[in-house]
Amino acid sequence: MNIISENELVKYISKYMDLPDELKTVVIESTVIRHYKKGEILLKENQHANEGFLVLKGCVRDYIIKDGEEKTIEFYTEEQPITIASYGKNVPSGHFLECVEDTTVSVGTPEHEAEMLKKYPQFDAVCRIISEVMMANLQTHFADYKLMSSEERYLDFIKTRPALIQKVPQYQIASYLGMTPESLSRLRKRLLKKQA
Repeated sequence: MNIISENELVKYISKYMDLPDELKTVVIESTVIRHYKKGEILLKENQHANEGFLVLKGCVRDYIIKDGEEKTIEFYTEEQPITIASYGKNVPSGHFLECVEDTTVSVGTPEHEAEMLKKYPQFDAVCRIISEVMMANLQTHFADYKLMSSEERYLDFIKTRPALIQKVPQYQIASYLGMTPESLSRLRKRLLKKQA
């Protein structure tokens, strides 16, 4: 594990609990860190999701294939956990996880998590808080998607996740926003005319 990854992981957990030096050492020594190149796949459709991830650096796209077409579900960036619904359930996943750019992740498994919680029950509160934050974000995202127009979704996207505009191909952003690439292109042109 390199020092940057260690610091990022400790910083992330410290947002949710006071992490004494002893537990910082435990986190650093027990964590698996992996580095992936742009385009590498972390999970394929029909594979079992036996690993969960925390993005320390980079960007991962979650997508499914429906009617032969890729549908982007989410983009995960720094300090975002990735837990597919089938994680640890011994059932095939319907999702792909692909690195949009060179990416560093912390890797967890259900077995490792259970072992850590047994040895260090203080981490239980952190897991619960992170799960609650993930659920709240998911509910907000779902409500926004249902209630916003295409234009509102795009404007919200560039306001709340501006770094992704440079990192992610436009067709993937269009898919994430529920549009065709052509519709997104027309929308962007229309908005540029409004600003002129």
